[in-house]
Amino acid sequence: MKELLSTTGYIRGACSPIGMKKLFSTFIHESCLTFEAIYVSAGQRGLQIRVAPQALIDLIRARTAMLF
Repeated sequence: MKELLSTTGYIRGACSPIGMKKLFSTFIHESCLTFEAIYVSAGQRGLQIRVAPQALIDLIRARTAMLF
């Protein structure tokens, strides 16, 4: 949390995987692929967007993983 603003340029709650100033490695739990759509931050506190998981993965070059 202490490094979020200096690393990403965003404050907590507005750190969206879409539209980042830099392309960061992004990992999404593999279970997202079982849903037709998921909601992610739209880059502003309190604002989310609905997106197909594979479309998000393709757009931001994310990788799926089984996280514990």
